Amino acid sequence: MLLRDFFTPATVRLHLASTTADQVLAELVGLLGLDEGSSDTLLRILRRREELGSTGIGRGMAIPHGRSLVVDRVRLAYGRRLEGIPYGAIDGRPVVHFFLIVAPPSAAGDLYLPILGKIAQLGRGADTPERLSRLQSADEFWALLEEKGV
Repeated sequence: MLLRDFFTPATVRLHLASTTADQVLAELVGLLGLDEGSSDTLLRILRRREELGSTGIGRGMAIPHGRSLVVDRVRLAYGRRLEGIPYGAIDGRPVVHFFLIVAPPSAAGDLYLPILGKIAQLGRGADTPERLSRLQSADEFWALLEEKGV
């Protein structure tokens, strides 16, 4: 299983327009191309998850995630805002890189946790945040994932 297999060109955005945490969640959900009702449901689930504690893992990265019946398979999206957004990350720093994970409840054990682990592994790479910040295209994003073996 490789992370790149779960992204499409439409689910990678290197220039998020959002300026708040809530806007980021909405913009990331929008990348998935769901209908309005499904997007609203998913957004509520993600907001509820963030209320439990920020998914900002530090080093300028966050992994908002949730499970919902509005998707029939694991879906990922990546968004970047170079200016950073206050997100309540564990290190107190603004978040630049957002990896959204959404899965149906039935996929929780099969792919959900391993994908979460692979993104966390990617985030632990000493050069990962800086290299993500330099990306110029979705192709470069996929190449970085491949190089990192995730």
